[in-house]
Amino acid sequence: MENSDSHSKHLNKVSFGGLLVALGIVFGDIGTSPLYVFSAIVGERTISETLILGGFSAVFWTLMFQTTIKYVIIALSADNNGEGGVFSLYALIHKNAGKWLLYPAIIGGSFLLADGVITPPISVSSAVEGLRIYSPNIPTIPIVIGILV
Repeated sequence: MENSDSHSKHLNKVSFGGLLVALGIVFGDIGTSPLYVFSAIVGERTISETLILGGFSAVFWTLMFQTTIKYVIIALSADNNGEGGVFSLYALIHKNAGKWLLYPAIIGGSFLLADGVITPPISVSSAVEGLRIYSPNIPTIPIVIGILV
């Protein structure tokens, strides 16, 4: 009984660092995704009011639905004694569904780790590529490698 009380006290404790990590996880990819969306929407077309309003509308409603459905309804309702994430969802579902769900859980965890590894270099590369607008002869590859190393 004493062990579960200390466990629940630890889980109910909110720290600034934990909050910062949670916000970074949730809004890290969501914050950079619109940058890629706008370049994909505009492409080689002439920028018009309709194109901009449509692009903003698509990004706004995607973020609203993604945040509401994925994070608020699904992720926050999945509570495994205060733990969260892909493996917590697996632990909750495993009780009723069987052992075969281990494979989707491992794949989901792998995707999460791969996303965390690949997103920073892509974001840095995109930002450095933007320097070519001001200086077309700038060598971007050494700058990207220098920042990432």
